[in-house]
Amino acid sequence: MKLITANEKMADAVHGNYLLIPVINRFGIRLGFGDQTIGAVCANAGIDTDFFLAIINAFSNEDYFPAKKLRAVNVLTIVSYLKKTHDYYRRTLIPVIESYIAALLAKSLKRNPGLRLVKKFFLEYKKELFAHLRSEETRTFPYIEMVYRLHAAPGTPRVRKDLRRYSMDVYEREHHEVDEKLTDLKNILIKYIGGEFDDAVCSAIVFELFRLEKDILDHTRIENIVLMPMVAEMEKALRLR
Repeated sequence: MKLITANEKMADAVHGNYLLIPVINRFGIRLGFGDQTIGAVCANAGIDTDFFLAIINAFSNEDYFPAKKLRAVNVLTIVSYLKKTHDYYRRTLIPVIESYIAALLAKSLKRNPGLRLVKKFFLEYKKELFAHLRSEETRTFPYIEMVYRLHAAPGTPRVRKDLRRYSMDVYEREHHEVDEKLTDLKNILIKYIGGEFDDAVCSAIVFELFRLEKDILDHTRIENIVLMPMVAEMEKALRLR
């Protein structure tokens, strides 16, 4: 498995996997970086190069996931990245898929119940996904930020009401995958769609659904394998004070 390194040109990394572009954008890095190396681009943008490399390598290689390296990163840096990923889903990926579905319906010359089912499933999935994102943003992430501040502060009292109201154990029990409806929607398009429809638009929707699915799987791995254990360790240390 060939990993992307800090000495590699950022442009070469993009040429090697164009799907990295939205991931790079989440770090505030825009296209137009010339022949600069990844290390130079990160340094100029004030980005932790090791964290950046861990994320893009994990995204590029399904069999690679540097849990130990990511756990060495400040937990607030990870939360910030996850928040930007949420924004990417809301502002880019979901609207793109919605626009394709609207185009698919508009280009259907005859009534096609299958296409309306596609829209119904997608709207249900969107509602479930956005509820999941809101829950993390209004409850989980603020809690993690609070735990980090308490852990970093010397002399924190042993008993904390805030640690009783919520915890990573609660998060783990409530944390559920949001990909069941996404799988159903892909299967409708891949296996069961019939009647008249625009092949190009339909294929574009399937492509974007696979892209969304992969991104969410990577997002979930970071939460489950890195974020939860890191915060759980801080919780344990706080309770022992």
